[in-house]
Amino acid sequence: MSLANRRILITRTRHQASTLASELEVRGAVPILIPTIEIAPPDSFSVLDAALAAIRSYDWLIFTSANAVEAFHRRAQFHHLTAIPRRIAVIGPATARAVEAIGLQIDLMPLRYIAESLAQTLIEQAFKTVDDEARPNLLLIRAEQARDILPAALIAAGAHLTIADAYRNQVPSEAVPALQALFSGQVPPEAITFTSASTATNLFNLLEAADLTMPAGMILASIGPITSNTLRELGHPPTIEALEPTIPALIQALETHFA
Repeated sequence: MSLANRRILITRTRHQASTLASELEVRGAVPILIPTIEIAPPDSFSVLDAALAAIRSYDWLIFTSANAVEAFHRRAQFHHLTAIPRRIAVIGPATARAVEAIGLQIDLMPLRYIAESLAQTLIEQAFKTVDDEARPNLLLIRAEQARDILPAALIAAGAHLTIADAYRNQVPSEAVPALQALFSGQVPPEAITFTSASTATNLFNLLEAADLTMPAGMILASIGPITSNTLRELGHPPTIEALEPTIPALIQALETHFA
């Protein structure tokens, strides 16, 4: 096994890290969990609450992450909501699994699991599901400070879009001492996995706060092009990029590299 005894740092949220960690362990790797990101409530639920109250008015409900699905579900349960829009669109398989886990079905998922592809596919489908000359009414559930590519494309196409922040990403307070202990130890990790742009940005901010620098030769494994672009902007181009932005593809990329 090419990953046997490889020490690999996982930077995603603690509740999401278990899947990646368990898959790495199966392959003989030694996963090290230091989340550089954690999920917190948004500054305000006002837009989301208003959208939930008018949920039947939306033609499509859009999710761009599993975290968005889970945050939406918690808030819907808080309001004892049972109705949902007629159609649900997701950005990729992980988000689709999260939707199915709360008992819902998806109606649209793009061939490429990125915002640009979701926008194109949704634009093609959304206008087919409304009367001629009508504007589809869309509800996008996402994190605060998310990328604007998807909403910009939908609005430019003429859709009526409501953007509801369901959660925000924040840096875990315990990450700095954990990183200091890891990188000052005798056996540092051989690779670091990044599953979002936020995990990349936060890690390098945390390293700076901990007065640490990225060790030379560290293998940086990116889940996809958006994360890779962020790493490049941070001055640390990825060593590895998954062929598609999924956990299985990321693991395959690690296996191929170490083989």
